[in-house]
Amino acid sequence: MSGPPGRAASGAGAAGGAGAGQAPRARGVDGQVLARGGRLASYANFVKVAHTVFSLPFAFVGVAAASLVHPVTLRTVALVVVAFGAARFAAMGFNRIADRGLDALNPRTAARELPARRLTVAEAWALVVVMAALFVVAAGFLNPLCLALSPVALLWITAYSYAKRFTSLSHLWLGLGMAIAPVGGYLAVTGAWSNPWWVIVLLALVVTCWGGGFDVLYSLQDEQFDREHGLRSLTVRLGPSGAIGVARALHAAAACALIGFGLAAGFGRWYFAGVVAAAALLVWEHRLVKVGDYSRLDAAFFSMNGIISAAVMVGALVDVVLR
Repeated sequence: MSGPPGRAASGAGAAGGAGAGQAPRARGVDGQVLARGGRLASYANFVKVAHTVFSLPFAFVGVAAASLVHPVTLRTVALVVVAFGAARFAAMGFNRIADRGLDALNPRTAARELPARRLTVAEAWALVVVMAALFVVAAGFLNPLCLALSPVALLWITAYSYAKRFTSLSHLWLGLGMAIAPVGGYLAVTGAWSNPWWVIVLLALVVTCWGGGFDVLYSLQDEQFDREHGLRSLTVRLGPSGAIGVARALHAAAACALIGFGLAAGFGRWYFAGVVAAAALLVWEHRLVKVGDYSRLDAAFFSMNGIISAAVMVGALVDVVLR
């Protein structure tokens, strides 16, 4: 998977919370979208194609790690891309369907394709069903283990859409859903769990903490809306200051897990150069977000995290190629 499937009420941007000392409500931002109209642009915006830059690079990190113990073919890489894209689009589409009522009420998300009626619910369901089927078929072409795990993956990433209705830890649910991408990339190549078993567990921990951390930041702008509609997030539970602290802790854990994974998988200096770059960008990302000032949150959410995942991917791939 890629970036957050899109929180109907806990998302990134620039809105304030409810209560004394908090910023007034603002419309906020809804991530990167294609500006031009047309049916194709509507579908692309519906599934937030631009947000693919979040998790797809980590899928390639999983493939790179697997290549250290098993040969990789172009066929496998192509199937990884197809499976990743299909799963992500299915999850995003399901999220939009599940949250369409909330999206219509939230000024930040009211212009999304379903509330704005640029797409119908029937069209959305058709996309979800086709993409889910394509994911399972691609998994089947990879190997029996990927096929067996594909329904579990689909269940997890679609169930996330309801997580914020009953748990403040929906951010980690999303992060773990994103972590399916690198684990899937590894399993697609090897057809078996890593040896030792904790190698890809560390990789999953990287993405869970990284994705969960930036989703916490992403939730800051919708604090007031979430409180009013009974939705849960760490921002609602801890307040903006506490939520930002948790995001920092999660990103610190992600950086440590990146180091541990690199050592366990057997990567060299080029990989760790990518890790250093990613860690520096994480530090800079947190400099962009301050309590009460979320004006640069879109840059922190989209631009920085896209570059962070790319930095790790490039480091891993260069490390493999130059061996």
